[in-house]
Amino acid sequence: MTETVRTGGCQCGAVRFRIRGQLGRPSICHCRMCQKQFGSFFSALVTAPKDGVEWTRDAPSYFQSSVNIDRGFCAKCGTPMIYRHPGGLEIAIGTFDDRSDLAPQIQVNYASRLPWVETIFDQPALTDPDFYSRQESIISFQHPDHETEQWHEPGVFK
Repeated sequence: MTETVRTGGCQCGAVRFRIRGQLGRPSICHCRMCQKQFGSFFSALVTAPKDGVEWTRDAPSYFQSSVNIDRGFCAKCGTPMIYRHPGGLEIAIGTFDDRSDLAPQIQVNYASRLPWVETIFDQPALTDPDFYSRQESIISFQHPDHETEQWHEPGVFK
């Protein structure tokens, strides 16, 4: 049987991880702390296996958001990455290189959701072809969705 190995990291690539073992249930959380940590409508997290996370390039910095909760992020680019609580460690789904099979299966703190969050995908999609061609011309400093041997400070190239 092959061991499951997953990789991921922050936007700039300063913090990278490798996870060995089975992930827990993917979820979204509507609590106000998660909204603030992610600067978004909710967080999307998946539970990491106990002792299964290896930091392969640097490690997150942490902010203690409550008595028993730490929230991890990249100190270089600010990417929110970790929700650490007494029951374990949860990783932001968006930080995984391959997120295709991590669809949330449960909503947490549903009573705290924003009243309009259930209708956000009912809104029209932008279909202006010029918009997308302009986006393709942007020079991105984002780390690719795979491991690299070297990392460079965002915006600093040699």
